[in-house]
Amino acid sequence: MTQKITTFLWFDNQAEEAATFYTSLFADSRIVRVQRDGEAGAAMMVEFELAGQRLLALNGGPHFTFNEAVSLYVNCETQEEVDELWERLTADGGEESQCGWLKDRWGLSWQIVPSRLPELISDPDPGRAERAMKAMLGMRKIDIRALEEAASAG
Repeated sequence: MTQKITTFLWFDNQAEEAATFYTSLFADSRIVRVQRDGEAGAAMMVEFELAGQRLLALNGGPHFTFNEAVSLYVNCETQEEVDELWERLTADGGEESQCGWLKDRWGLSWQIVPSRLPELISDPDPGRAERAMKAMLGMRKIDIRALEEAASAG
């Protein structure tokens, strides 16, 4: 079945490099197709899948750049997964931000979020939820153990 809505990413000239890197991060990921310039052979458009989700990357030139208004949200099951993705995405020029957000070396924003975070900040006990939220607001990379300890500290 064809995916009805596909995320489209505009790069200067690094679409193939970025897609290759992104597909190395997640299981069930692959480069689907690369459309090349007939004369130069350079990639123009790269179609790829990340964890089964289809994306397109265009080498469109320097006219547009990424900003935090759009990000890729990654639901992580373990702290180890959070740590590995955080390390790999911030490497080689990536940049940490607040509350589980980062920018990769191409400026694309990602949210690396453990599945435990939404559970804790929506806890039925408002005190636990508030303490977890306050702890999260002070973090860059999300630390599950620190969130749980903050939530339980009441």
